[in-house]
Amino acid sequence: MSTTILIIAVANAVTLVLGGTITFLAWRAYRRTESAALRSLSIGIGLVTLGTLIGGSLHQLVATDVTTAVAVQSVFVAVGFAVLGYSLSKTAAAPPIRSTLFTRLR
Repeated sequence: MSTTILIIAVANAVTLVLGGTITFLAWRAYRRTESAALRSLSIGIGLVTLGTLIGGSLHQLVATDVTTAVAVQSVFVAVGFAVLGYSLSKTAAAPPIRSTLFTRLR
């Protein structure tokens, strides 16, 4: 295994762990608030993470060439970012949060 492939494998492993964690937290926040923007956020991050998983699996397990694996991963990342952009555009302006301390001092 070349050094470049090892670096890609380690970076993909870190991306899977962090992406999976962030996806889980965003989904849990969506379930708590039922916000459509948070649902789209979790789906977008999930697609980026899924692309990493599929791209790495294609290369390591199915033995496709690196170019094909990266192309598949890039498609998932592009679609994931499109969903992330959609989630940001659907975020409604929330009313300002006033802490209890702030309202007591007034």
